Amino acid sequence: MYKYILFDFDGTVFDTVEGITKSVQYALAKRGIAAELDSLRCFAGPPLVDMFMEKFDLSQEEAEAATDDFRERYQPIGLYECRVFPGIKELLRSLIDAGLHVGIATSKPQHLAEELLEGEGMLELFEVISGSDSDGHNNSKAAVLTRAMNALGADRKETVLVGDTKYDVFGAHRCGIKCIGVEYGYAAPGELAAAGADYILPDIPALESFLIG
Repeated sequence: MYKYILFDFDGTVFDTVEGITKSVQYALAKRGIAAELDSLRCFAGPPLVDMFMEKFDLSQEEAEAATDDFRERYQPIGLYECRVFPGIKELLRSLIDAGLHVGIATSKPQHLAEELLEGEGMLELFEVISGSDSDGHNNSKAAVLTRAMNALGADRKETVLVGDTKYDVFGAHRCGIKCIGVEYGYAAPGELAAAGADYILPDIPALESFLIG
């Protein structure tokens, strides 16, 4: 059905929620804001400045400062508090064996995504890795998707994004492509359906069956 398969990173390929939520909690604590880790799962994936503004009503300037403090903990510590979702490597190899083109489109800084993938020996499983700049700019889902599709020479009708939150759905639709929402990631109950995900799948085996048949 689809020839070009683009994957979100956080919550879809890697389970990064521990390092992200602990680093957000660290940044908030510096501002006297207490927050439970479970309440911060929504920060795994979307642009951080946007999330600080949306969830804690920070100004643009305050959110940018909070993001700097997030990185103070995340880059030396939180980045490595993660794991590959079980079954993802096997899925990617199956997609490649089926002749499909596979890439990453993430709001995460590209060099950090590449570092984690390299550590797991997964760089060669992706034809393109498109992420935000090292300073976090150019981080909208639509922007990273557009760069990934251009690099692959992908036809929109033959392209689908696999993601786990409403931000993936919105970004895919802005680019004129379909989105598969996976329920093993970080979306709140009902979030993917409410966002208008074109397909919603529960787990990696279901994803493989859908993409390969």
